[in-house]
Amino acid sequence: MHTMAEAGSDFGTLSEPFRRELLAYCYRMLGSVHEAEEVVQDVFLDAWRAYDRFEGRSSLRTWLYRITARACFKALERGRRRPLPADLGAPESDPQARLVERTPEIPWLQPIPDFLFAAAPIDPATVVVERQTMRLALVGALQQLPPRQRAVLILRDVLQWRTAEVAELLEMTTAAVNSALQRARAQVPLSEDNLTEPVEPQQRALLDRYAKAFETADVDQLVAVLTEDARWEMPPIATWFEGRDTIVAFLARQTRTIGPAKLVAISANGQPAFAVYARDQDGTYQPHALHVLTITPNGITRIVAFHGATLFPLFGL
Repeated sequence: MHTMAEAGSDFGTLSEPFRRELLAYCYRMLGSVHEAEEVVQDVFLDAWRAYDRFEGRSSLRTWLYRITARACFKALERGRRRPLPADLGAPESDPQARLVERTPEIPWLQPIPDFLFAAAPIDPATVVVERQTMRLALVGALQQLPPRQRAVLILRDVLQWRTAEVAELLEMTTAAVNSALQRARAQVPLSEDNLTEPVEPQQRALLDRYAKAFETADVDQLVAVLTEDARWEMPPIATWFEGRDTIVAFLARQTRTIGPAKLVAISANGQPAFAVYARDQDGTYQPHALHVLTITPNGITRIVAFHGATLFPLFGL
């Protein structure tokens, strides 16, 4: 018979390898890094307390996922879905339109630093899949699904669990799992989100030109790297723009949004990103926004610029 201390020590050693993947699951479910971290912390505490009753009928991983799934459902009962600006309405066609900021009670989808979910690369193919299934657009689309459909889609199509395993985990029938999966796939087709990225030298060149455009307030550089149908979003501002010409016209009249600035390369949601520091009137650089970029061989197709300094500490900035 284990003592409480021995059980706790065993639990810590055996459960720690699952922490990153459970955080990734919670983030996909909740759309918030802060909420995901809180849930995982509570899950590990609850699991540690109940570990002496764990009978080993399922694997420890399955047992932890069962506790985590319940905790996410509970969190979603009191929370509201987290959108991106493009989820709320049509783009603004007038680059000189007044910007609309949503009320504070509407929470926005948050980006997640890669170092929080990306494990040490073992299989390159697995790493690619992991990055693709954490993309900002995909996590945003997941937030539109009812919680149970969201959980089924993540477990079946992202984590590749079998139908019977998902049914047992979520306390559903296999028929209910298949039905929920069919409805979820119709709304969020994961197969269509396998974005083709440019080869490394081309991607590096695009990112360098993007950074230079903002650091030197060079609008022409920005024109050169954006695709014709590019999107520009700025949570917590609900107004967003679509189309290279509209975006450039908007940015050209923004004194703080485009340069002079300093950009620090980071990575979020498996995508290239930048921390943007804008220069104040007294010449000092202050945290301004985090830009998460979607890049294709044709150029940069989407920029989500998370305005404000609140997310900077999350990225160790």
